Amino acid sequence: MTDIKLMLQRLDTLVIFKGIKNDRTFSLLVSTMQDIERGDRTQAIRDYCAFTASLYEDSESLSLYLLRLVLEDENLYILRKGEGAETSRVIEECLASELYTLEELSRLTCEELIERIGYDGFMPRYEIEPLDFSKIYADRVISIAQYGYGIYAKYHVFMVRDGELVPVEYPDRIRLSQLSGYEKERGEVIANTLALLRGKPANNVLLYGDCGTGKSSTVKAITNEYADKGLRLIELKKKQLHEIPNIVKHISRNPLKFIVFIDDLSFSEDDDDFAALKAILEGSVSSTASNLVIYATSNRRHMVRETFSAREGDEVHRNDTMQEMLSLSERFGLRVVFQKPDKKLYLKVVSDLAAQYELDMPEDELFARAEQYALARGGRSPRAAKQLIEMLKGSEE
Repeated sequence: MTDIKLMLQRLDTLVIFKGIKNDRTFSLLVSTMQDIERGDRTQAIRDYCAFTASLYEDSESLSLYLLRLVLEDENLYILRKGEGAETSRVIEECLASELYTLEELSRLTCEELIERIGYDGFMPRYEIEPLDFSKIYADRVISIAQYGYGIYAKYHVFMVRDGELVPVEYPDRIRLSQLSGYEKERGEVIANTLALLRGKPANNVLLYGDCGTGKSSTVKAITNEYADKGLRLIELKKKQLHEIPNIVKHISRNPLKFIVFIDDLSFSEDDDDFAALKAILEGSVSSTASNLVIYATSNRRHMVRETFSAREGDEVHRNDTMQEMLSLSERFGLRVVFQKPDKKLYLKVVSDLAAQYELDMPEDELFARAEQYALARGGRSPRAAKQLIEMLKGSEE
């Protein structure tokens, strides 16, 4: 039988993993043990049921749940390891002791808790598994550049809110295998991303071209494809470009690799964000990091919207100013063009998507419907192809 009083005392001494005590499921388990120690059966029943209900939302295994808390905890030890810093003997001893304590807790069976509570009615059960916390954690530290730590171990897509990076819990799950056509264009972006993951020099990338050709989907699919290799995505709105230096400061020592993704990028004249992006792309010391690249999409190669009246301005060196505005795209090291597909490519995309969706329709009829749909939608595009296939699949009997 577990010495609950001793276990509670050991949990009180957590230093490296003190953050997991804020987890609701963990705290309800501790409360249940405290109720048992006090002899408060009524409250123990309530807390135990609340604990199992909370556990069920994530897992039926206490062992796996506690292990996930440990692996995703952002603590002083893992932060130092992530930066490549050495850890002292006393820190290593503390880590070993705490991992042993949490491993012991992960082996606390529901039968033992229910018996100690002393209730004869039905009580929900949970599972446990024999897991070696110390070995698993050591392996994770060795592969920290692949798995990350803290929220970067749990999530792979982020956004900026109030100056802070926050995870996107339900990102677009599109994969490269779901994309059809544009293999050459997509291959250039993939090759650049792989260079980043290998620690080689990688370019900032501009994907520009017609609407609906898969520019944004390419970036998202690449992120999903290589998330398990250490790739993370940070989505930025154009008005958040000034946040990039703070992002760099936050992640520059992180062992993972990051894409800062700016979708549908364009500027108006006298746009303050234009200067911010220009400085970033020129590689000012405060705006770049070796583990970060910028991927932007735009429907325009020249991302500054210009009016005819602007061309007639009274600035003495107006031509120099115009050239600076129009050459912003040239500051991206890699520029990839996604043009509207011709008929052959469009129908190939339609055919591939029909196969993915297991659409049962003769090819001749499918292609005729595809051409009609493209005409009604203003032209051929992968987006139009996908919309058509989804519509046909949805109406399929």
